[in-house]
Amino acid sequence: MITSAHNPKIQQVRALLSQPRQRRESEMFVVEGVRMIEEALISGWKPLRVFYSANLSTRGMQALEEFSQQGVDVEEISEHLMQSLSDTETPQGILAVFEARHLPIPKHLDFVLILDELRDPGNLGTILRTAAAAGTQLVILTPKTCDPFAPKVLRAGMGAHFHLPILTMSWDEIVALCRQNTHPPLSMFLAEAKDGIPCWSSDLKQPLALIIGSEAEGASAQARKVAQHKIHIPMPGESESLNAAIAAALLIFEVVRQRTSGY
Repeated sequence: MITSAHNPKIQQVRALLSQPRQRRESEMFVVEGVRMIEEALISGWKPLRVFYSANLSTRGMQALEEFSQQGVDVEEISEHLMQSLSDTETPQGILAVFEARHLPIPKHLDFVLILDELRDPGNLGTILRTAAAAGTQLVILTPKTCDPFAPKVLRAGMGAHFHLPILTMSWDEIVALCRQNTHPPLSMFLAEAKDGIPCWSSDLKQPLALIIGSEAEGASAQARKVAQHKIHIPMPGESESLNAAIAAALLIFEVVRQRTSGY
């Protein structure tokens, strides 16, 4: 059993949990909790190592046993040490270190989500979870968007990272990708608070890339420059705007609605 906070493996976990640069340079990240571990198993993601403590549930022990049978390095650590590493108030007694994998991008894209300079980890994770549920093929993050593998993003994403290709790209790369997509190129729709066509009246059946701007400032100048269409969610009430994750969910599932049931 590992009990020392100075153990090199524990120090690596702590660095991955707290330092975006460490996650980026090592191309590794840490997930915590039984459900996340189960999602990894279902998705065929094999961790580099798993740490558990004595308070782990029966469900967690079953997942732990499956990873152990796969030859994964499984180590027990003290409950006090697990508590010190955990990003939650009530740790479930399990966390795992994964190597980031670049999931394949479908050859023919028809539904891409672009998240432009989102700063709130909870919003980003929630949007990723929604995108995965809706069958979005690819999520692209622009520079200045928060780290998609930060603990709060992973927790809010609830396993979306194991199913959904997530890339960070410059606007030049994004435009090239949308234009290179044949049959036909992707139309770029920008979500606005008030401007543009109501989303219910927009043609979202066509192959498209949906751009969601930041929580505070909205879309960046680059996003406005490349967008071909502007759409908004009609709001008859007094609010000026919606939470970014709520707005994204409404628009994402409006795409799904139009493509599955018509107007």
